[in-house]
Amino acid sequence: MRTAHYTLPVRTGAAFETHDLTPRLRELVREAGVREGLAVASCGHTTTALVVNENEPRLVEDLRRFLTRLAPPGAGYLHDDIELRDCPPDEPRNAHAHLAAMLLNSTEVIAIAGGELALGTWQSLLLVELDGPRERTVRVQILGQ
Repeated sequence: MRTAHYTLPVRTGAAFETHDLTPRLRELVREAGVREGLAVASCGHTTTALVVNENEPRLVEDLRRFLTRLAPPGAGYLHDDIELRDCPPDEPRNAHAHLAAMLLNSTEVIAIAGGELALGTWQSLLLVELDGPRERTVRVQILGQ
């Protein structure tokens, strides 16, 4: 069995945005030389998410609106009470981003078949930034033969 590990840096530019990681993941699968196996992507940040879905601008905006309705910024969250927490005074008030991330995934597993990602026609691996702009890291492990 082959295994390969990669780190993908992603610079986000807005409080909420998505980044399509699919082209980079396809390159890594080719580089790893795995024909049959799995690609595991994991984001080690508590205010981002990874999802497999359609990368269509209106759907991305729907996602932003949906998450904002469920976890609106500035809604009096205890996590945002910086004065009562042991953290720097310039710590962001980002409880809404943590809560939104809990509704999504931090890890996605995608099958590899015939040397290609086994994604549906409209599926992409998307990094969802919920508290940007920031420097983010996605770790990828590719396993198989």
